[in-house]
Amino acid sequence: MAIKSFLGQQPTLANGVYVEESAVLYGDIKLAEDASVWPLVAARGDVNFIRIGKRSNIQDGSVLHVTRKHEAVPEGYPLLIGDEVTVGHKVMLHGCTIGNRVLVGMGAIVLDGAVIEDEVMIGAGSLVPPGKRLQSGYLYFGSPVKQARPLTDAERAFLTESADNYVKLKQVYLDQQG
Repeated sequence: MAIKSFLGQQPTLANGVYVEESAVLYGDIKLAEDASVWPLVAARGDVNFIRIGKRSNIQDGSVLHVTRKHEAVPEGYPLLIGDEVTVGHKVMLHGCTIGNRVLVGMGAIVLDGAVIEDEVMIGAGSLVPPGKRLQSGYLYFGSPVKQARPLTDAERAFLTESADNYVKLKQVYLDQQG
């Protein structure tokens, strides 16, 4: 795996974290317990920081980045990903905040300053514009994203189930490494 320092900042991995060897992580990135990062993920915590919560998974080909500090946004936008988040294949997360128990569908794009509250599903291919806030408990989809309907009890349960499945899978990969 490519864990690279940038300006003296080195990614840090908590206990039980899995980072697939083709993934590239640069700079100020912290992964909490049992998080997983899958093939061909690029994560750059170079001009701001990235935090990935417990039991969250970042799937194949996703890009994680941040927004630098500048006059219009003095603190810039870090990338904050909560606990038990499933980030689908080829997702782009840029300087946004993702709550807990969120599913970001394949190919979705979430832009600077967007806030995704807890227990949200974002449909595949959706675009969350800069500064948009997605309210907890709903399914959203479209480009730009629109609130579709409340999540069912089964969908809410699936958010944790998805995290559980990836924790189990990453453990199989870690056990194979010896």
